[in-house]
Amino acid sequence: MSLTQSFGSIFSIFIMIGVGFALAKAKWFDESTSKLFSKLAINVSLPCYMVYNLTTTFTKSDLSALAENLIVPVLSMLLCHVIGIIVSIVIKVDKNRRGVFRTMFFVSNTMFMGLPVNIALFGEESLPYALLYYIVNTSFYWTIGIYEISKDNPKNKNKGLFSLNTLKQLFNPALIGFLVSIALIMLNIHLPGFITDSCKYIGNLTTPLAMFFTGIVLSNMNIKKLIPDKDVISIIIARAIICPLMVVALNHIFNVERLMGLVFIVQAAMPAIASTGIIAKEYGSDYEFATTVIMITTLISLLVIPVYMLILG
Repeated sequence: MSLTQSFGSIFSIFIMIGVGFALAKAKWFDESTSKLFSKLAINVSLPCYMVYNLTTTFTKSDLSALAENLIVPVLSMLLCHVIGIIVSIVIKVDKNRRGVFRTMFFVSNTMFMGLPVNIALFGEESLPYALLYYIVNTSFYWTIGIYEISKDNPKNKNKGLFSLNTLKQLFNPALIGFLVSIALIMLNIHLPGFITDSCKYIGNLTTPLAMFFTGIVLSNMNIKKLIPDKDVISIIIARAIICPLMVVALNHIFNVERLMGLVFIVQAAMPAIASTGIIAKEYGSDYEFATTVIMITTLISLLVIPVYMLILG
């Protein structure tokens, strides 16, 4: 796969957003449609996506072999989350978007964009390391990230991490799908082909639903909101510089094998997760801000990827 082909993932995102935008302007999609897409993605397609993607990609031996290399992605994301918390306080991020800000600060789009970019740069041998980073990224997104986003809603402001309400928020269908998938892998349980195929087809709806949702939101937004403010600029810096440099430092400290280390760096530099807008909408957070960040960080990645290609040789 060439780097030009890997950019197809970025271009396809903008095409799907454009289709959603056009159909919203044509009055095919409205506010009720965006709510429907949100519910479908979180409650139906995302859980199916988790089950199909993980159970067809990993075996028990794969997970066991990769487990010893978890230290760098785990530490880098936790440290970047702490930095995100500090930055959100220092620059006084609005409380109704603080959780979205922190989540988009420390996790990235490691599957839809990260995988093709890594394969383009380093070949098929980079796949296991890219998927290792993806597992950690996904685990944190659906636990720490969702907890942060849920706190943006005033109803959840005073709820502790282990309150019943918070646990209900965290154990959404997507996270349950993720946990079920890991359990199936570790127990060596193979789903019947018709179930796997069904999960594949339904799961494939996730990205189009998220992108159509983004297009609908953009169609109703004031164009001035797409101009980067200090919050958006901070996330751009995090995604393009802070998170990758954190991985570089940890690679050096733990003497990570070269190819694995390079893959981790590229994964850390990927843009914000494309489904965050739809998640923010579902949890009552600032989904317009999330949509702006998705658009801008994805666009910036067109510049960031070639730069990292040159730096990493």
